[in-house]
Amino acid sequence: MATSRPRRTSTNDSSSGEDPAQRAKDICLRLLTVRPRTRAELRQALLRKEIEEAVADRVLVRLDEVGLVDDAAFADVWVRSRHTYQGLGRRALAMELRRKGVDDETAEEAVATVDAEAEEERARQLVRKRIRSLSTGDEPSRIRKLVGMLARRGYPEGLAFRVVRDELKSAGEETDLLDGPL
Repeated sequence: MATSRPRRTSTNDSSSGEDPAQRAKDICLRLLTVRPRTRAELRQALLRKEIEEAVADRVLVRLDEVGLVDDAAFADVWVRSRHTYQGLGRRALAMELRRKGVDDETAEEAVATVDAEAEEERARQLVRKRIRSLSTGDEPSRIRKLVGMLARRGYPEGLAFRVVRDELKSAGEETDLLDGPL
């Protein structure tokens, strides 16, 4: 015989007497146990859960004071992770951070940790990996697919063309279309 679990009462029930600040703190802590979040993400989540703005802001200030919410640290970890594992370029990283609510200055500082050399090397790794799966097809099609892949990941156009040209040459493939001025 299965035991029944007690039903969970709605957390929006104001008659429960729960302190709104405690409820907001609990929501934030629950979200932070899953993954780091920006202050803006937490604020949005609290407002969706119908926490008053003043209460949300007060709780977020306290979480910031104790070091549980740190947009700069979040941005640094996010950039390192997304560049390393997803192969994103600096432009895409900056856009993602802004979408997450990180201010422009903090985003720029975090993205600056990826220097041009590291960005180019990561682009080369991505192209080398993708070349293997593009062994068939004509030259313009392969070039378009490789450059498009880099562009979607936020790499600058000039870098994308240069990396694709160099890596195709290294792989012993034709690069006639890319050998002229870019």
